[in-house]
Amino acid sequence: MSILKILKEPDPILRKKSLPVKQVDKEIKKLIKDMLETMYAAPGIGLAAAQVGILKRVVVIDISKETYKKEPIFFVNPEIIWKSDILEKKEEGCLSIPEHFAEIKRPEACHVKYLDENGKEKILKAKGLLATCIQHEIDHCDGILFIDYLSKLKKSFILKKLIKAKKNQK
Repeated sequence: MSILKILKEPDPILRKKSLPVKQVDKEIKKLIKDMLETMYAAPGIGLAAAQVGILKRVVVIDISKETYKKEPIFFVNPEIIWKSDILEKKEEGCLSIPEHFAEIKRPEACHVKYLDENGKEKILKAKGLLATCIQHEIDHCDGILFIDYLSKLKKSFILKKLIKAKKNQK
């Protein structure tokens, strides 16, 4: 396993749509393990393959609170098949937009169809933080970032700070 480089906004790869995975093979299983290690090291609670520069519809999530008891979930080709009409505001952050957080309104529950790490099709009914995280990570698969839900002014402010930070790193 290895820790992968997490891309930061405004990297153009983050704005591209990820392609469906044809089958869960050794390469995808290794990617899942590397993504999980990367997410834990960051630290974060979710990571999409696009965030590490791989345009495949692969997501890892672990919202467990205790560090000693990890409960990762792996999603290959995740697809939301139902969303609640009830919206809930939650503070979101993103490993690709470090040190920036914002209140985002999303459906408070969703059902997601996906392939697990063994290639078996599953449906998960999620609510609360897990539902928010799933929607956030699937957005990454579609080239959407949480700042896209903000007003133009707030989004512009964050983008300017990110561009400035990127210039200062060089």
